[in-house]
Amino acid sequence: MHAQPAGRPSLEVAVAAALGTVEVRRSRRRVRTVTAFREGGRTVVAIPARFTRAQEREWVTRMVTKLASQDQRRRPSDGQLAARAAYLSTRYLGGLAKPTSVSWSSNQGRRWGSCTPSDGTIRISDRVRGMPRWVLDYVLLHELAHLLRGGHGPEFWVLLEAYPRTDRARGFLDGHAFASERPADDDLTSMDDESDPSGDEGDPSDDGVAQTDVGPPD
Repeated sequence: MHAQPAGRPSLEVAVAAALGTVEVRRSRRRVRTVTAFREGGRTVVAIPARFTRAQEREWVTRMVTKLASQDQRRRPSDGQLAARAAYLSTRYLGGLAKPTSVSWSSNQGRRWGSCTPSDGTIRISDRVRGMPRWVLDYVLLHELAHLLRGGHGPEFWVLLEAYPRTDRARGFLDGHAFASERPADDDLTSMDDESDPSGDEGDPSDDGVAQTDVGPPD
């Protein structure tokens, strides 16, 4: 059994809390899909009008669980952050970057992260919490690479060439910084937004927009 990180509710607790405030929306135009998303501080599950009450209960629980699981994937604990950094170093940097600690930080200012090569510590800005996993992976890799190379010269960027989403993540962060004063988009999820058990860079659906086909009406 894995201990629950301090200060973070278990998945079961998060699901129970969400189920207490969920809003179900039935639509005659929605025939084959079920979607869950956040709106105004509550969870909304949109289902086909044809669903029975039993099907409604089943799908509401499944979708709320999926949304809560996605939230926890996007907001790892310090321990999980360090484990992810170790995995990324092994996969993309040949295990050469060996941080002594990796943790969230609330005092990074406008930086997404920072590191201290002399003692091997890495700090990731709290602003990255909740971003897609492939963005967090890029920020972690960026700081891991700085443990091996200072500055942002060609030798530094060569270290990040193996990561397939470097350019996309940089664009995401630039856009987020540009729109930082705008309200954040609501999170969405659906049943095909599966976590990647292998620990790879993540499914494109981790952007937070997806749908699932529940089949045609009987």
